[in-house]
Amino acid sequence: MSKKAVVAGHICIDITPGIPEQTKKSIQDILAPGCLINVGDADVHTGGAVANTGLAMKLLGADVTLAGKIGNDAFGDIVFSIIDKYDAADGLIRSSGDSTSYSVVLAIPGVDRIFLHNPGANDTFCIDDLPMEAIKEAALFHFGYPPIMKSIYENDGKQLVDIMRKVREAGAATSLDLAAMDPDTEAGRADWTGILKRALPYVDIFVPSIEELIFMLDRKKYDRLRNENPGRDLTEILDIKKDIEPLGQLCLDMGARIVLIKCGAPGMYYCTQGAEEIEKISRRLSLDTEAWADRRGYERSYRPDKILSGTGAGDTSVAAFLTSILNGHKPEECVKYATATGACCVEAYDALGGLKSFEELDKKIEAGWQKN
Repeated sequence: MSKKAVVAGHICIDITPGIPEQTKKSIQDILAPGCLINVGDADVHTGGAVANTGLAMKLLGADVTLAGKIGNDAFGDIVFSIIDKYDAADGLIRSSGDSTSYSVVLAIPGVDRIFLHNPGANDTFCIDDLPMEAIKEAALFHFGYPPIMKSIYENDGKQLVDIMRKVREAGAATSLDLAAMDPDTEAGRADWTGILKRALPYVDIFVPSIEELIFMLDRKKYDRLRNENPGRDLTEILDIKKDIEPLGQLCLDMGARIVLIKCGAPGMYYCTQGAEEIEKISRRLSLDTEAWADRRGYERSYRPDKILSGTGAGDTSVAAFLTSILNGHKPEECVKYATATGACCVEAYDALGGLKSFEELDKKIEAGWQKN
């Protein structure tokens, strides 16, 4: 019997206008007040960790249950219909008192994405919404995007800690992904260092982005880098030894057992605890302790054939990483599939359209797929 997984947390509908290549050099010029911007057809797909990571895992062959909360409204009908096409809608919660979350994704070629986001029902998702019967049979539980789910991060992250602890007690390995947030919102002002200190001791696999980590764990440095590099993607200016490795180690020190840091187009960094801690990860996951203990490395990304949108690239990379773990691959193989999947993802406007099977990725890599 294959190992089962549950993916829970944030779910929404993404509306992505087709924005052509721009001759203007800065985002300020493109989105100037009073300008009319001609766009193409809108791409409408589900988004968020539940849809992006969960459905990607399913397409990659994993046995996955999805757990997300949507409203009884028009957007909710669209989300349910899309998820149902993958035969994965049974775990969705329809809440009459909430609206369905949506995002307008501005994917301007050559510019990092901009999101106009309504959290909707995600703000009321809580521990009582967990599908515990499915979790009791699962080898892996993945939770995504607590920074944009109000009930999860408020009260110093009590719900997040309780969820991870409860899942651990149910016997599943735990995985956690974060999300970017506006510094001027309630979420942006939360004590994320404190929240992560309380939550990471219950997290087996931690898969944040480097920008999210710097924001949460070294806010002064984040603000300085932003002020010194306005409009630039921070992943272009960060140093592996100086900036990335220390944060990976800090996450291990705070309790995470396996850490994968998404570093955007340049690649991914990974690090793991020693054998004693790796052995404590759920027996259902059946990790090879020797293969996973005390590992460090940086995997450069593969070059995509074209870039249409970065939407979902991080989520699908995580999906490949987690599915590879479920399949029993070694860490180097898991990170290889993660970077390769991220490169394929950006070749489509939506998160799932560019996905390739592991067999297809192997052929592409063996044929000499170039890296950044």
